[in-house]
Amino acid sequence: MDNDTRMAQDRDAPAVVMRAAEGPAVPLIVCSPHSGRHYPASFLADSRLELAALRRSEDSFVDELFGDAPSLGASLLAANFARSFIDVNREPYELDPATFAEPLPPFVNTGSTRVASGFGTIAQSVAGGGPIYRRKLAFAEAEVRLRDYYRPYHERLAGLVSAVQERFGRVLLLDCHSMPSAGSGDRGASEIDVVLGDRFGRSCDARVIDDAERSLLDSGLRVRRNDPYAGGFTTEYYGRPHQGIHALQIEINRALYMDEARFERAPGFARVRAAMRRLLAALAGLRFGAMAAE
Repeated sequence: MDNDTRMAQDRDAPAVVMRAAEGPAVPLIVCSPHSGRHYPASFLADSRLELAALRRSEDSFVDELFGDAPSLGASLLAANFARSFIDVNREPYELDPATFAEPLPPFVNTGSTRVASGFGTIAQSVAGGGPIYRRKLAFAEAEVRLRDYYRPYHERLAGLVSAVQERFGRVLLLDCHSMPSAGSGDRGASEIDVVLGDRFGRSCDARVIDDAERSLLDSGLRVRRNDPYAGGFTTEYYGRPHQGIHALQIEINRALYMDEARFERAPGFARVRAAMRRLLAALAGLRFGAMAAE
């Protein structure tokens, strides 16, 4: 059975889930690239890890935490596939040669810090779980995943960005993630509730991160900027404030809303979702027309 056939048999769920804005639209797009819970059967068969270990890479329930976005006038885009299968918050060809059976083409980025840590577009390992694969992959398998999963996600996201910017002249993209409650950077995430990343001021107008921080603090959350998460590929690629496209990343401490061992919602889930609704309302109300494109 060839790789295309195996992958086609695995596709029992859409690659991307998009919920359009309801009611009056605002120039805000919310995306969740890592909350997908679909693990193709062929991927699980190739993995030396149990499903629970693979799920450590998930941003579990983040799409639900921001589920009020459409009712506030924002579109919500979420990847339906697992991050450990293919990561759309990476360059398309950010790959580790050690994962593949043959030499990679020269256009592949094999030298990034994310590849070096094992977390490229196709991850070699999961945090605390060791190597994923029982075998070396063919480069053709990467191409199939890019074609069927990675590109559909970014085509939908780029289309939304273009449409919203054309309508409003400005667009804010909120890239939503979660972080484990311990082991994040030199200072554990137990010290902080939320990390906002704007690539040290490069991906959005300062008023965006200022308003976001103010809203989160008003909700009683502890906030840090750009440490240890300053933003990934999404904020780097889409965030072009000088063109009127603003991108902000948010990382939420998982201990606030879920049982990290059981992958279940915790009693704090409703409180965090309410705080994210307030955040979305604050960002939706920003006066984008007054935001200077620098």
